[in-house]
Amino acid sequence: MTRALALICFGALLSACSDARQEAASSGHYQRVVTLAPNLTELVFAVGAADALVGVSAWSDYPPAARDLPVVGDAFTLDQERLALLAPDLMLAWESGTPAHTIDQLKQRGFNVAVIRTRGLADIAEAMRRIGALTGYSQQAEIAADAFIEELEALRETHVDAEPIDVFYQVSARPLYTINSEHYVSELIDLCGGNNIFGDLDGLAPAIDVEAVIDRNPEVLLATTEEGENGFAQWQRWPQIAAVLYGNQFLLPADKLARATPRLIAAGGAMCLALQRARFNRAVFQDASGSTGVRGPRESRDPSRDAQERGQ
Repeated sequence: MTRALALICFGALLSACSDARQEAASSGHYQRVVTLAPNLTELVFAVGAADALVGVSAWSDYPPAARDLPVVGDAFTLDQERLALLAPDLMLAWESGTPAHTIDQLKQRGFNVAVIRTRGLADIAEAMRRIGALTGYSQQAEIAADAFIEELEALRETHVDAEPIDVFYQVSARPLYTINSEHYVSELIDLCGGNNIFGDLDGLAPAIDVEAVIDRNPEVLLATTEEGENGFAQWQRWPQIAAVLYGNQFLLPADKLARATPRLIAAGGAMCLALQRARFNRAVFQDASGSTGVRGPRESRDPSRDAQERGQ
């Protein structure tokens, strides 16, 4: 392609982008949407706005129809030529995953970018409402958001009287990462009657060491199926950890838990079932050992919590 022809083609692409933005401005809603994260793709489908999607990020595989859409890149690299060909009038960026410099560059190139937050459970409902408003599917989005909140509350009410149990959520084994209380997975743990033992740490997904886990002595170990069958192998070296004593090590469905979307309802259900099983295992162990409070040789419970349980 000659330089002159390339310039003509590029000019035509820019014109197409401009035409798309003008069409969106006249209709009041965006009609050619590109998502920059798989969870955002799923949210667009969830509010019934799939017809507006013209491009998605890598790994956008749910629902299955998302796999048929053009891929514009991943969180770190975008295909600018494909973006120009698709001529989106709106790009949805993920606050927690799309790099700030990528968002700035897209805006500098003239793209409309909306940054969507999905850090907490309440954010998911709000994200659906916002996407619905942007794409002209507000009514469907309200229905989807309300259903999500109602199902969360139903799950919470089911486990409101569950006995507390201390949980360690393992994001990855090597390096060892967990989550703090601000993460939606921690909210699910709380909803199921669990206590995230690292909820007090700074940072959404802080790095920790093995000694910290041993010291805080969780009664349950959770991870996703991405960790595989050997995801908890390293913890067998420390049989004094309560979760190892009780046999409380559970893998949760990665495809449902890894993304902040309505599928977290199913993930939460699986988590609550795991914690119910963990309470049963704890009770069986304690009955067999003749104790009502065995937590292994290393006791790490909060004294104020113990006093509350004794009625002091």
